[in-house]
Amino acid sequence: METTLVLLILSLVLYHLSISAALHWRRVLYPSALRVKRGTPELLNPSVQRSVEDANLLYEVVWSGLYVEPEKSVLRVADEELASLRSLQPLEVVCEDVLPRTLSDIRRLCHQLEQHRARLSKEDFERTVLTMVYTAQRITQSTEGHQRELWADALLQLYKSIKKDLGAE
Repeated sequence: METTLVLLILSLVLYHLSISAALHWRRVLYPSALRVKRGTPELLNPSVQRSVEDANLLYEVVWSGLYVEPEKSVLRVADEELASLRSLQPLEVVCEDVLPRTLSDIRRLCHQLEQHRARLSKEDFERTVLTMVYTAQRITQSTEGHQRELWADALLQLYKSIKKDLGAE
């Protein structure tokens, strides 16, 4: 009787663990990417990088000055020539509709990234780097010392997640 009870409890625990693991792997890091309301199918789960040229363009845009306004959903690119490129439309969608904007959302993302065991997808990696850019901008805009520390901690956590992903085998 005792061994039957132990086996039953063990099987229930294993069943619970398998369900928890399955749900964990289905968790989406950026759920708003699946709810973009722009109307075009290509922008469902939008991503900027589709080729090496796109990756180089994203690097150039970030390096030249990419500003994401916290209150308004506005993306500004410092270089007017780069800003006029049609190929930056997905970047606009990602920055305005997908990236987390509040400190609590970014901290929640940091926690999810910390729990994430697999490599980040190309889209999630890109969004995490863009979230780092936004977080760095918010640090410079914060005037209160405590708020500034919280934003800096979030930036550090995002950096650690990127570093962990780059070092993963």
